[in-house]
Parts: sequence; C-alpha cells; structure tokens
Amino acid sequence: MSGPAATGPDASAPAATSTMAPVSAPSREGEVKGLGSLGTGAGVGLAGGIVGVVLPILFLWLTTHNPGGFFTYNATLIDTTGYLVLAGAVLLFLSLFLYRHGFSALRKVDGRFAIASVLCIVGSIGFLLILVSAAILVGSSSSLIQCLHQSPTGALSCIRSGQPLGADTGLVGFWLGWLGGFGIVVGLALAGRRYRNGAVQGGAALYAFLLLVLIGPFLGLLTSLPGIDYLLLAVPVFIVLGPGLVLGGARRARLGHPTSA
Repeated sequence: MSGPAATGPDASAPAATSTMAPVSAPSREGEVKGLGSLGTGAGVGLAGGIVGVVLPILFLWLTTHNPGGFFTYNATLIDTTGYLVLAGAVLLFLSLFLYRHGFSALRKVDGRFAIASVLCIVGSIGFLLILVSAAILVGSSSSLIQCLHQSPTGALSCIRSGQPLGADTGLVGFWLGWLGGFGIVVGLALAGRRYRNGAVQGGAALYAFLLLVLIGPFLGLLTSLPGIDYLLLAVPVFIVLGPGLVLGGARRARLGHPTSA
C-alpha cells in the first residue's frame, strides 16, 4: 500500500508544473517583445538625436565661433536647421512611441513600468507640439536673422518677437518632452535592474544626465548665461552615448532570454 501512496504526490507534481508552463511562456514572450521595442526605440532615438540635436548644435556653434561660407546667419542656414529639427522631432516622437510600447509590454509582468509608459505618452504630446513649432519657424527664417546676429544666445527671445505662437508652443513642447524623457529614465532604470543589465542601466544614467544638462542650454535660450557653450557641447555626447548603450544592452538582454530579478 505504501507504493500507491508514495506515487500519488509524485504524479500530481508534473501536472502542476504543466499547468504553469502556458502562463510563463506568454509572459516571457511579452518580455522579449518589450526588450525588442526598447532596443528599436533606442536606435530610432539615436538617429533622431543626431539629426535633430547634434547637427543643429554643430551648425550653430560653427556659425558663432567659425563663421564663413554656409555657416553664416542667413535664410539657408536657418531653414536647414529648422528642417533638421523637424526631422529629428519626428524620429524622437517615434522613439518615444517605441519606448512606450516596450514599457507597456513589460508592465504586464511588472506593474512598476506603468508610470514610465504614461510619462512617455505625455512626452509624445510634447514632441507633437515641437513639430508644430518647428513647422511654423521653417517658413519665417528671414525675420530671425538680424535678431540672431545681435544675440545668438537669446534665440528664444528672437523667435518670440517674430513668431510668438511658435515660441510658446515650443516652450510647452519642450517641458512635456522633458517629462517623457524622465519616463524613459524611470523605465530603463527598472529594466536594467530587472534584467541585471549594466548597459541599460548606464543608458538610463546618461539619459538622466542629459535631462539635467538640457535645462542649462534651455535657460540660455531665455537669457544670456556665461559658459553656456560648454553645456551645449555636452548635449551631443549624452544624446549619442545614452541610446547607444541602451541599444546594445537591450539587444543582448533580448537574445539572452533574461530571467527577471
């Protein structure tokens, strides 16, 4: 009689295991898809940062410190910069959408990703406003040139004097986009900790530094601040390294089929 009694619990154990497998498999699939979206969002964000931030800052810096040829304050330069910002805003908007999609997928296995997903939605609204602002400014470059000649660091004041709607829309868009960036920091920090991925955690830290650094140049658009050029030079570094780390880290985590922390 001891034989059947002993085999009873043993027989029930495989049955319990088999009922759990269908539950864990979809969760793992959602995690893999979420990590894939984070990696794609980082790649699109990297492209958007180069097009919409690095190149315009480089052009304006060269125009201020080494003017000549194309790099002079004229309609061509302003229009080109405006188109670059417009294209970069489109890419960054798509990046936020992909990040939100990734955080939304990960939220199904960890509810803490919900706040990151919501903040990315807020940031997407901000980038839509930046798109509207950039579109307004592209068609009004000539009125900005003389003002920028007199005060390059007072760009926002120049924009407001010629296109108040574009300036105010850009202001609101900037801060909403900043909140979206904060959502990315929160989500990436959670993902890096959950999957014990140092590259994703490093990318979250660089995104956080970028948000802090962006406040300085933004204040420089409102008023003249000494040494603001050095902060502007730091922006391209963070906006390239941050998503670059996330891109590599998310890809490795996805291919490695990570276990949750």
